[in-house]
Amino acid sequence: MHWYPDRISDWFSGLFSGYLWHGSRNHKVVYITFDDGPHPIVTPFVLKELDQYNFKATFFCIGDCVKRHNDIFDLLSLKGHSVGNHTFHHLNSWKHPTNSYLDDIDLASSLIDSRLFRPPYGRITSTVSKNLRKKGYKIVLWDVLSGDFDSRRTAVSCLNNLKRNTRNGSIIVFHDSEKAFEKLKIILPAYFEFLHTQGYKTSVITHTASI
Repeated sequence: MHWYPDRISDWFSGLFSGYLWHGSRNHKVVYITFDDGPHPIVTPFVLKELDQYNFKATFFCIGDCVKRHNDIFDLLSLKGHSVGNHTFHHLNSWKHPTNSYLDDIDLASSLIDSRLFRPPYGRITSTVSKNLRKKGYKIVLWDVLSGDFDSRRTAVSCLNNLKRNTRNGSIIVFHDSEKAFEKLKIILPAYFEFLHTQGYKTSVITHTASI
């Protein structure tokens, strides 16, 4: 048993309506997202897999990774994907003073031109949330967590979880990181084929458009 939920229920996400948890349940569209990149090996692999089905995704990037791999970062928009801010140093909002956390987001924003934000670990304080929304950020969470980051889980476990919990409007979290890569090599081709055969379309998350 793991400490995090594979799927966030609609009743729970409804309690925190200031965040984006999922899109419309009325359309067979899902929102694939990747955290923690860009990575010089993993992100190109992810882009190749997305290209196979002409799927689009949203990448929540760490500023420090963007600084080191700007050429990979530039590819994301060129290929029609969207990007979001994931802080500069992958900070946990619960463990850092509000001002220093917001400064870290600002530092990332100097490299990431986006008003989408996803807090690392999904952890955010109400004070940070209020400050970000005043600045015009859309805070994006999720309703399906792949588990690809969890060394205790197998790729098959993650894949079964994804197939079981994907629904219309799901925002699904993967990680284009070295830690997740071994599982991603197995999960992504099989999951993308599943989405294709089940008739799902994909779309990006943007700051302005509702989903």
